[in-house]
Amino acid sequence: MFGALFSFLGGSAFRMIWGELSSYLNKKQDHQHEQEVMKLQAELDQKAHERTLENMRLQNDLGIKMVEIQKDAAIQTAEAEAFANAMKDAFKPTGITWVDTWNGIIRPQFAQLALLLWFAKVVGQGFVMDNYDMELSSAVLGFFIADRALMRRNK
Repeated sequence: MFGALFSFLGGSAFRMIWGELSSYLNKKQDHQHEQEVMKLQAELDQKAHERTLENMRLQNDLGIKMVEIQKDAAIQTAEAEAFANAMKDAFKPTGITWVDTWNGIIRPQFAQLALLLWFAKVVGQGFVMDNYDMELSSAVLGFFIADRALMRRNK
């Protein structure tokens, strides 16, 4: 009787049972693998979406900063032009003789007065210059020598 049972199981019935069982196990593994792949793909898609959003935020921020920089540059340009125009207008003759004379001598006279007061201070110290005196003399020399020389060459 066991021989007949082994013959039955060893034949086509055992192969059928084993085939179905291994087919079921393979399909189950394939299904689990597909689910894992889908989860990983969903995570990758989510991360790509987050990177895209971050890039969009960054581009938006850079666009706003670009507008701010352009605005600041336009303001600085307008201020520089206004200052240059004011300087040109300051030296235009008004047509009133005493006003034009006053405007022509006030700046040099004020500069001479300031230099005389400073010279009197240095004389009062016995011609010993402290740090303030050295810095002031350097600034004055730089203005009268370098600035004037550059103005003559239109720089």
